[in-house]
Amino acid sequence: MDKIRYKMKLAYDGTAFSGFQIQPNKRTVQGEIEKALSKMAKGDFIRIKGAGRTDAGVHARGQMIHFDYPKYIPAEGMLRAMNTLGPEDIVFLNSEIVDQTFHSQYLATGKIYQYRVDNHQLKDPFTRLYAHHHPFEMDLKRTQKALAVLEGTHDFTSFASAHSDKEDKTRTIYEASVMIDEKTEEWIFTFRGNGFLYNMIRIIMGTILQIADGRRPLEDIKRILEAKDRTAAGPTASPKGLCMMEVLYDEHTLDE
Repeated sequence: MDKIRYKMKLAYDGTAFSGFQIQPNKRTVQGEIEKALSKMAKGDFIRIKGAGRTDAGVHARGQMIHFDYPKYIPAEGMLRAMNTLGPEDIVFLNSEIVDQTFHSQYLATGKIYQYRVDNHQLKDPFTRLYAHHHPFEMDLKRTQKALAVLEGTHDFTSFASAHSDKEDKTRTIYEASVMIDEKTEEWIFTFRGNGFLYNMIRIIMGTILQIADGRRPLEDIKRILEAKDRTAAGPTASPKGLCMMEVLYDEHTLDE
């Protein structure tokens, strides 16, 4: 019998993981999922493919994976089994049987990420693993103006890690916005684009926070983009504030 391809959406708390991608002798999201699948398949090894590779400490509410399973199990049954066998810090949200042409990474047309910033003077012990603490006064309008410069199609070399393996660093950002949550007073940054380079959002955030609190002039953001030089930008912000919210496929329109 032909193998059955499953598409699954999942959420995870990235705190205790060394990232999504499998690494020897380290706990990873991919490693834990493949371990659960091997249990189900009675020892058969099953490789999964993720839509994106999140770093150590980065969270996800809408990561997407696919894999080929040796026998038919109803989609709901696969969902129940994976939530039973998987660890507590990974939750599978839905499951779907798809044809062999589906690929979670190659068919993705874009992604949505959020970055949360705790702007209180004192750290909140309950959000410390899910928000970057920045206890300096920040200017909302100034921050919004800086983010607006990043929207559109640009060469993001200045905002890519030196370890990025992508030669073409041109990406399109359809939305770079910020709002302040009325209840928590956290600053929630949203980035929606056709793709993001390694550490790109975290380097953008390290730079934006320096503009927001006045350590850098607003004009710097344009200068940094044009420099095409990683050393021109700010530091890489901590991974814990970052969350992959959604992976977009053809059924979504990016610039709606």
